[in-house]
Amino acid sequence: MRYKQSAIKDLSSIKDFIRWTFSRFQHSNLFYGHGTDNPWDEAVQLVMGALKLPLDFDRDMLDCSLTHNEKKHILKLVHRRITQREPLPYLLGEAWFMGLPFKVTKDTLIPRSPIISLLESEFAPWLAHYPLNILDMCTGSGCLGIAAALVFDDAQVDLSDISEAALVVANDNIQRHQVEDRVQTIQSDMFAGLVGKQYDLIICNPPYVDANDFHSAPAEFHNEPELALTSGEDGLDFTRAFLAQAAHYLQDNGILVYEVGNSEVALQAAYPDVPFMWVELEQGGNGVFILTKEQLIELLQE
Repeated sequence: MRYKQSAIKDLSSIKDFIRWTFSRFQHSNLFYGHGTDNPWDEAVQLVMGALKLPLDFDRDMLDCSLTHNEKKHILKLVHRRITQREPLPYLLGEAWFMGLPFKVTKDTLIPRSPIISLLESEFAPWLAHYPLNILDMCTGSGCLGIAAALVFDDAQVDLSDISEAALVVANDNIQRHQVEDRVQTIQSDMFAGLVGKQYDLIICNPPYVDANDFHSAPAEFHNEPELALTSGEDGLDFTRAFLAQAAHYLQDNGILVYEVGNSEVALQAAYPDVPFMWVELEQGGNGVFILTKEQLIELLQE
């Protein structure tokens, strides 16, 4: 902790702390994948976020001196980032998704789903009609469902999750984005709390990380809730149960948009006859497929 005392004494300005934080990160073998991909951007976002300043803050103001308490706060966050490998959004309590800020805690995954590409294109050409009822299952922070509500501003959106703690965060984000009149949370173990409901669009970013990938993942990922990441040895336990039930919760012209990430190969091997429509994602990423209600019904008949 000696370096903290030295930093408080020797560093003064905002840019001093950005430079110092960058140097610390460069030599700390961190993993970047929760909003940044390099130590410089991570350092800038940590310091500016800790000070509640925008990233486009006037450069002339970066010479401003920090108070003793501001310095201590930045150093505390840097220490946690390095020693505990906490992802930056948890340290700041906020992540950005589709250009929108979302509250996050360790009860929720950090938003990063490649489904963002489909949201931005309004799920064209797969969604044949305007969706009046949308379900975001395994919602976590609520980012996908709330973004969908803002894209489809006449739709009613249900955010469901098995975790009550995650839904507390989702409710905070619902209020933050002022969509309380159209978006609600439902505590549900998969479809157990949704009996009788049907949707034009179901979005699901479920737990799908297989055991090997989870155990070999960088320490930063082990700060996220394991419940939201893992699903059995091959990562498909949740998906198997979901696919056996999903058709009952879709309207006749409805579609399912589902993410399985690196478990795509295992899923195709498990369901070789299912015509998964794998989406080419403009912003990168993989493992997102689309199925219609008819295709889900055919799957049940095999």
